[in-house]
Amino acid sequence: MNDNKTPHMASVYDEQVRQTIPEYVLFHDQIIDLVKAYNDAPSVWLDTGCGTGTLAMKALEQFKDTSFILTDPSVDMLNIAKTKLAGNNRVRFAGSAGTLELDLPGKSIDVITAVMSHHYFDIESRRKATENCFRMLKNGGVFVTFENIRPNSEKGVQIGLERWKRFQLAQGKSEESVQKHLMRFNTEFFPITLEEHRHLLRKTGFGFCEVLWVSYMQAGFYAIKS
Repeated sequence: MNDNKTPHMASVYDEQVRQTIPEYVLFHDQIIDLVKAYNDAPSVWLDTGCGTGTLAMKALEQFKDTSFILTDPSVDMLNIAKTKLAGNNRVRFAGSAGTLELDLPGKSIDVITAVMSHHYFDIESRRKATENCFRMLKNGGVFVTFENIRPNSEKGVQIGLERWKRFQLAQGKSEESVQKHLMRFNTEFFPITLEEHRHLLRKTGFGFCEVLWVSYMQAGFYAIKS
């Protein structure tokens, strides 16, 4: 039995996610660059669904005066993150919870990131998780999320999955493991379209939202609370 919602055990997640998600190594760089462009000195940054702590580890080097709060539903992921970030007094772990359950004081956080986590929710749970992020942000705070996405047409889904398959095979994954992963689409994770993402962010109350990044069947978004 797996120890988190991804198809990879926490102990091998860092290696295997790069073989599974195209351009995954660039997601964190895009987030850091976006935050720098918007607010180069955030006070508090919450990384929910932090995984093994890689984003926080990179961001700590770039934001010298920022405090980080890390959470993840997987205890095993959190334990790896705690090892990676051991001894850093700017990092606090707020327990094994995702954005759906997290209960931090409202309007207290400058940056919230949720990378490859909300697509595991159904529509109603995704709405509630997004609203919780909105609640926790300060006015003027920024929410950044990266997710698997769904093309607008069934033909687009077919072509997108074929491209995703070709990427994974090129990374050395077996045909069996690739097929097993692609079968999770709309059965274990539930992508929505680019416009559905934007609609959700606007309906939640964000005064401003944009697409940050699109590649294969993944996209990044950012939204500002005003």
